Amino acid sequence: MDLAFLRPLYEHPGPWASVYVGTSQHTESTPHERSLTAQAASRQLADQGADERTCQAVESALEELRHSTEPHGRALFATGGEVVLDPALAAPPQGGLSVTWSALPHTAPLLDLLGEDPVCVVAYVDRRGADFELRSALGSRDAGSVTGRRWPLHRTSTVDWSERHFQLRVENTWEHNAAEIADALAVCQEETQADLLILVGDDRERRAVHERLPQRLHDRTMEASHGAGSRLLDEDVERIRAEHVRRRAAEDLERFMAARAPDADGNVGAVEGVPAVIEAAREHRIDELLIIPEGPDTHREVWVGEAPDQLAVRRTDTKTLGEPRPWSARADDALLRSVIASGAAALSLTPAVPEAGPQTAPVGGLGALLRWTEPPQTRS
Repeated sequence: MDLAFLRPLYEHPGPWASVYVGTSQHTESTPHERSLTAQAASRQLADQGADERTCQAVESALEELRHSTEPHGRALFATGGEVVLDPALAAPPQGGLSVTWSALPHTAPLLDLLGEDPVCVVAYVDRRGADFELRSALGSRDAGSVTGRRWPLHRTSTVDWSERHFQLRVENTWEHNAAEIADALAVCQEETQADLLILVGDDRERRAVHERLPQRLHDRTMEASHGAGSRLLDEDVERIRAEHVRRRAAEDLERFMAARAPDADGNVGAVEGVPAVIEAAREHRIDELLIIPEGPDTHREVWVGEAPDQLAVRRTDTKTLGEPRPWSARADDALLRSVIASGAAALSLTPAVPEAGPQTAPVGGLGALLRWTEPPQTRS
């Protein structure tokens, strides 16, 4: 998941109010109930030690959601009497309301609550060409089309060998059109920066286009079995998106499992557990942070300084990092701040764990794929 949009949070010193609120209920009494929720959030922040201005800023922002028709909810991050960021959620928060006052913004739940909302290009493919449709959280729009050769397109039913030349021309036409569609689709993806391509059409036509796409697009292309001319419903797209996210999480988990074992030279390309991942973050070696947000060690206390790479398992260790007065933070929030600052990626493994099994997950729910390998640690 690209979390670059969270960088403004780390431009402020904190401490932070982090509030997750659900907006999935829509009844006549909803506005009144949300006003009560806003007041409750403000009281909880005050009880945790938040300043009055920040409590008021959060309460006012939540009051503005009284009549909101958002389907899931919203997260609010506030400090110094100002709501700095308030992204909409793609899933409702557990319990309807979560309130935290802490040194760092509590961003870890976003990995599951934001969800990955991949921008999709849906390609409706037939033997004559394809129509492209761009699907995103903002809706859908036409994204162009491509028309291939129109003749000949259909095989004859005869088995007479005199028809062989015609049949070959049909095959050549299909292959030519599939190649043109694949080329146009690759250009469309590059122009729209789509995360996911969905091919819709008959099996053979989808497969022909899929095989001719550039290799870089193969792992972000999925197929739908609807016949030519049909249009995918929103629920179809959501199902395919969810499968794409689950598949990507499963692939990253497989990569992690393979990389944590030493190679022929004794090097490992992944680490797990709080101490090892903290060390990798401090040394800017994390390529992708892997988190199970409900993992047992994600809330473990670590120590941080003002700089994102000033983090340690023990408070005394921060002195060697140039931070004489560290403060405590959750391990997941500290690591997310570090990887966002370094430009690394972060991914929730939650979609993959039920199928793969908890024994394959990173120890404590925290792991990392490394930018370069390291020799395995030896025990004395």
